[in-house]
Amino acid sequence: MTQKCNVAVVGFGGMGGHHVDHLMEMDSFKVVGIHDIRKSQEELARTKDLHVYPELENVLEDEAVDVVLIATPNQIHKEIAVKAMRAGKNVICEKPATMNSKEMEEIIKVEKETGQLFVVNQNRRWDEDYLVIKKLYDEKAIGDIFNVECRVHGSRGIPGDWRQEKEYGGGMLLDWGVHLVDRVLLMFNEKVHDVHCTFNHVRNHEVDDGFKLTLTFESGKTAFLEVGTYNYINLPLWYVNGTEGSAVIHDWSMKGEVVHLETHEQKDAKPITAGAGLTKTMAPRYDDGTVKHLPLPRIDSDISDFYLNVKDTINGNTEVLVKNEEVLRVMRLLEAAFESDAKGQVVAFEKKVSVK
Repeated sequence: MTQKCNVAVVGFGGMGGHHVDHLMEMDSFKVVGIHDIRKSQEELARTKDLHVYPELENVLEDEAVDVVLIATPNQIHKEIAVKAMRAGKNVICEKPATMNSKEMEEIIKVEKETGQLFVVNQNRRWDEDYLVIKKLYDEKAIGDIFNVECRVHGSRGIPGDWRQEKEYGGGMLLDWGVHLVDRVLLMFNEKVHDVHCTFNHVRNHEVDDGFKLTLTFESGKTAFLEVGTYNYINLPLWYVNGTEGSAVIHDWSMKGEVVHLETHEQKDAKPITAGAGLTKTMAPRYDDGTVKHLPLPRIDSDISDFYLNVKDTINGNTEVLVKNEEVLRVMRLLEAAFESDAKGQVVAFEKKVSVK
């Protein structure tokens, strides 16, 4: 590889353009050109002084290209990735990498046959909100976390493009769900016992425009993941419970707090009025030092580390951070979620699926 890693982007839409803008700011990379079947996008690329490849074959024949970055609709990811690797190119692919686990298995097979690198852009592993929750989990800052809830809410529906159509791999489970499942599997780092999923079809009956997904892990811990596109009041982005406290992150601005249990000793609860009755069970703790309100920890994170890891992996200097076995496991779990919604029942997962 040359001193700079030369990248050609296939699919110059929103995400493709985002990649281009980011890579053009990095000294270690050079965007050598783009390929898109839309004339409007070719014209946009020229305004940025980017070379335009008229056909995909022109990208694959260009010896200057080290990496093909795929940012097309989902249904053609596999086809382009296989062609690129067999042409001697490394590949960065937008998520979801494929339409199903079988296609992902085929990509892994071609990667091994060709010796090229295939890596999926699981960029939301670098989100600060996720990294803060994972830090609380790993460090047991609020004890042993036994339940994690993550919600992504919006009110604009599915974007008015291919994401509304099943043949292109549309729907929220294959959009945001890929990220949410990927992150929680990394956090818990144990087998998933079962999966329960229900889809929303508020205005789109072809694909889900929202979902509720519950994962029960081997230890009994649970994760609840929700995406909604017709939510006009958003619930917190993260809400987690541990044996010694709770934490909440309200939104991507990192508003939130940690409440830590300082001592198990407390005064006897006094009943409070709750609606038409009384309750001691739900009475708040007194201000007697049994709990402490703390600010969220903060973590510096930079998505540039993803791209740099790709380059270092190609050069043989490190291991790739986003491993294909992890991506395959996510795809298999999403298939279990589709099955759960279709059957209207809980689906056993890693009791019947072997995951390395």
